[in-house]
Amino acid sequence: MTMKSSYIFLAPGFEEIEAVAPVDVMRRAGMPVQTVAITSGTNTVVGAHGVGYVADMNISQLPSVPDAEWLILPGGMPGATNLFGCKTLTDMLMKFQGNIAAICASPSVVLGQLGLLEGKRATCYPGMEEYASGAEMTGAHVERDGRFITGQGPAWAVAFGAAIVEASLGAEKASEVLDGMLVPAECRR
Repeated sequence: MTMKSSYIFLAPGFEEIEAVAPVDVMRRAGMPVQTVAITSGTNTVVGAHGVGYVADMNISQLPSVPDAEWLILPGGMPGATNLFGCKTLTDMLMKFQGNIAAICASPSVVLGQLGLLEGKRATCYPGMEEYASGAEMTGAHVERDGRFITGQGPAWAVAFGAAIVEASLGAEKASEVLDGMLVPAECRR
């Protein structure tokens, strides 16, 4: 079975671990995933802690509604604000009917402000809940409701990535990856 690609969007000021950990977990599981810079004219994006990354592609290379398994948003500040400020991305999210995952500030700052979490169980970085009116903010480390997976923050980036793997490939595959990474049971959800 050939899987569709998944895309993780990198904006200036993104939380580095919330992008790198899910990509790593997904690739260990055999899922095709590409990083996408939302910056104009370059694939280089500098994260919240000054680490520069060269994304696999630029958002200008994607169709307005990609044929994708997942669209994934790391958090961080001002990363989440910059994601929300990217009209190409927000238009894409509003039209996309597939799976969407967001962690840290992005569930609220991006998905919440777009109204995509209305009536859904979700989680985000503590203190950011106000941007997700209409969502049931649970405070869980990782939350799944239908086609949405949300994560609380940097400490849960590996579990967030594993939840994406589980949703696509099953709990057994997610456990296999986490076992190989030596992730203890208490850090899995």
